[in-house]
Parts: sequence; C-alpha cells; structure tokens
Amino acid sequence: MADQTPAPTIDPSPMSKMERRDSLEKHLQQRPDPQDLKNRNILLDTNAAPALQSAALDLERQRATDSLKKGLERRPERDELIERNILPDSTAAPALQGQQRELQKHMRANSLEQKISNRPKPEELVKGGILRGDEDAMKE
Repeated sequence: MADQTPAPTIDPSPMSKMERRDSLEKHLQQRPDPQDLKNRNILLDTNAAPALQSAALDLERQRATDSLKKGLERRPERDELIERNILPDSTAAPALQGQQRELQKHMRANSLEQKISNRPKPEELVKGGILRGDEDAMKE
C-alpha cells in the first residue's frame, strides 16, 4: 500500500546572514565528537593520513585474509578428526546427531542389561568347572 505522508516542503524565502549563522552554530553544537564517531565506526581510528587510510585498511583486510587462509591450510582433515574422536563417525544430519547418540547410549544399556540377566548363576559355574566350590562367588 502507498504511503500517504506528504512530501516535505522547501521554504523558498532567503535566510538572513544572522539566521544562517545561528543555524550553522546550532548544527555544529549538535555535531558528535570524533571519538564517538570512531566508536560507531563512522571515522577510522587511525593516525594515518587520509590519503593512506584506504591503503592501510586494504592491507589490514589482506593480513586478516592471509591469516585465515593459513589457519584453514593447517586445519586437519575430517577423517583425522574422526580417528581422534573429535568428530563423530556419523552420516546423520547435525541436528539429529544428539538424538542418535542418545539412542546408541540406550541401546548399549539395554544390551548390557540383557547380557547381565542371561548371566549364569554361580552354582552353574561350579557345576561347569569354571568356579571352584570353595571360592566365595559373591565377592566383588
């Protein structure tokens, strides 16, 4: 929908020199200080000459780019990170990997519980000749 705000009107009447000076003084008094402009990244915080500021900014960006490239070149490959157990060996989407780990944890717990429940009793081990009768089977 179209905005129905009226266009600002320009006053065609000339300003007197006093009005113009007062207006200029008023605007200069409201002008932010240079440190505020530097904090807001409007002015560059540098001591370089204005003609060299652009070149200095380009050099700083190039230095940061080179540093990132070196870091990426030294970055270990995915297979190495998997071998060192830093990354999980999973083909699942990253959003699902947490749920996948929880499922694996519960599956291991269930497997252990099943194996413990099927474990032979000490009497059966004595009969099978695995344990001797004089050993205390309940020692831990």
